[in-house]
Amino acid sequence: MLTTDYLIIGSGAFGMGFADQLLTETAADMIIVDRHHAPGGHWNDAYPFVRLHQPAAFYGVGSRPLGSDRVDEVGFNKGYCELPTGAEVCSHYASLMQERFLPSGRVRYFPMCDYLGDGRFRSLHSDEVHEVTVRRKLVDATWIKTEVPSTHRPSFQIADGVQFVTPNMLPQAAPGHADFVIFGSGKTAMDVGVWLLQMGARPDRVRWFKSREAWLVNRDTTQPGAAFFARTAGGQALQLEAAAEATSIDDLFDRLERSGQLLRIDPAVRPTMFRGATISAAEVGMLRTIANVERKGHVKRLERGAIVLDRGTVDCASDALHIDCTASAFGRPPIVPVFSGNRITIQMVRGGQMCLSASLIGHLEAAYADDAEKNELCQPIPMPNAATDWALFRLADLRSGRRWASDKALRRWMAEHRLGGATSGVQGAEAERIGERLRVARPKAEENLARLLEGPATQS
Repeated sequence: MLTTDYLIIGSGAFGMGFADQLLTETAADMIIVDRHHAPGGHWNDAYPFVRLHQPAAFYGVGSRPLGSDRVDEVGFNKGYCELPTGAEVCSHYASLMQERFLPSGRVRYFPMCDYLGDGRFRSLHSDEVHEVTVRRKLVDATWIKTEVPSTHRPSFQIADGVQFVTPNMLPQAAPGHADFVIFGSGKTAMDVGVWLLQMGARPDRVRWFKSREAWLVNRDTTQPGAAFFARTAGGQALQLEAAAEATSIDDLFDRLERSGQLLRIDPAVRPTMFRGATISAAEVGMLRTIANVERKGHVKRLERGAIVLDRGTVDCASDALHIDCTASAFGRPPIVPVFSGNRITIQMVRGGQMCLSASLIGHLEAAYADDAEKNELCQPIPMPNAATDWALFRLADLRSGRRWASDKALRRWMAEHRLGGATSGVQGAEAERIGERLRVARPKAEENLARLLEGPATQS
């Protein structure tokens, strides 16, 4: 029988971020259980050329930096803060476990174990079952239900003889092929398209099957630090002004696109999806060279030389390499209160910032006593899917920001936390002008977004 203060299920970004904050602010004992062989969650299953799509400053845990705060000088991320590779993200979490968590004597880690419920977990190696007495709380860090291609089962049929791989297998499978077929509308499909082009694939020999088009966050607007203050804070001002002045949801997206805040790959197709993916204009330019894009719904069946879809059949090269990027990345489970008696369910409480959300929940658990107060300060945000979810994200962030600003101690914690994104020490006339624009637009944006989201549905 094991005993602990907190039993944490999951050692991905949510679980590690929460545990790191408790380790910093409390004397609590923790047990962490995970199905993977190492910390990092779905990053252990990711394809080898994957990179974090947001700057390293916004990812990882609060106690130590991820990456070296470098600005890339070459490639599609040139001029922007580094994007760590999947291997670097895994290394970040593995080092954290080996150098900080375990040496503290307050964290016990059980990898390759399946949580069974009721304080019980089973080793996937030996089948041994452990029982845990939890003195304080069970922490569910698996709510997001991450799904990546290598662990995803396609929803369509695949005939014998079709050459079919996930992105994990692409570096080994791609050599010798001239024709490639990409399935999927999300960031993984975009990564695959960029990688194929970088590796020398001819754009006219790549076919891309999409069921939807996405609005994408322009990476130019997400850079941290004083050097990027004008474009990042200025971008926030442009977003709030667009949200304050828009007359409809469609008008809102038109304003965001004109001001460079959001991008789309095909300027002729109106996006119906927003899932928070961040991309550079250089990547968009590369992907626009892939002209063979099919939009006939979801794939039903792959045959040698043909692909059957919802709205017709399309011929393709019989020896083409088919690449499955249809995993949904993040599930959309129902939101629940974060704090509920002896259970904590870690969820996204800051739009697009998973790691900050986990750290904030850990801080509230450490510093606040009342569940009602804690839940008021961290109201969950559903995972995005439809285009209108950009507006939901912004409205939720505006409401949360207003609640946080009214709590002096929390406002200070957010300003000082590594993942908080605050930029200190920026002064001058331009900073003052941007600050005033933000101050004026913020309440108007909150009011107008609420009105727009209550209005009739649009195709956006």
